Amino acid sequence: MELTIGPNQFFWPSETWSAFYEGLVETPVDRVVLGELVCSKRLPFYQDRIPEALSSLAAAGKEAVLTSLALVTLKRERKLTAELSEMGVTVEINDLTALPHLPKGLGFHVGPLVNVYNEGTLTWLASLGAKRICLPPELPLASVAALAHAGADLGVAIEVWGHGRLPLAISGRCYHARLHKRTKDNCQFACDEDPDGLEVRTLEERPFMAMNGVQTLSDSYACADYQIEALAAAGVSALRLSPQSSSFTRICQLYRDRLDGALPAGAIADEIRRSSPETRLSDGFLVGPSGASWSVEPAAP
Repeated sequence: MELTIGPNQFFWPSETWSAFYEGLVETPVDRVVLGELVCSKRLPFYQDRIPEALSSLAAAGKEAVLTSLALVTLKRERKLTAELSEMGVTVEINDLTALPHLPKGLGFHVGPLVNVYNEGTLTWLASLGAKRICLPPELPLASVAALAHAGADLGVAIEVWGHGRLPLAISGRCYHARLHKRTKDNCQFACDEDPDGLEVRTLEERPFMAMNGVQTLSDSYACADYQIEALAAAGVSALRLSPQSSSFTRICQLYRDRLDGALPAGAIADEIRRSSPETRLSDGFLVGPSGASWSVEPAAP
């Protein structure tokens, strides 16, 4: 099974952004998706660094892919989407409005924000040129297996979300701006204060979710550690790891070792809990009663 690094969901300083992708050159991953997924206002801060990152990753033998925006609402965002295919690398769409901008006959990937819930949708996307689809993270294991089987018949590789805060929703409003009593157009990039998203708690002070500009994320970090054998048996071709601000190269190595059989089930979770005891893990969308549940212990009350 391969490892794919998804696009960075957060807003980091440009130097941090560059250092992160330089670090990925040495990691045992197969492909890297980069670019702006969440908010087009962030892109100018690191846009000129993307070509160098693409070149470095390609030189290291990684497949480099560019993501489209998750929500295209403005004329300049449509223009940015149309320009993606001009970069000469594969494009991953996260909004179906990106499809008309792709040259006919050009293969593309599909990200987890596109609702591929059944074989009919998968077949339709394959007919348009989809070569790889990362399934939405809320699908149970039985659905993953059915779609992986259909993908194999169509020549479409199927990925599953393996690690990281889960993308739940994209809004037209900016939660970070609202929190700081600013308008979306004058957000002053408040989201840069929270490099892994801002924790949101209930009135009872229980962890609930995380916010990231216009994006809502899970509070817990999905972790496929205990489900890797089942996913491999289902025909999944790759796990997707979502960038985080600390220890990410180590996360990549742990998953590679686990996929190669060098680590037993539970080793990834154990190390994460030792190094970051406050991090909550979940794999409930695959096997549990709720997305936030964790298969090896009762869900938090």
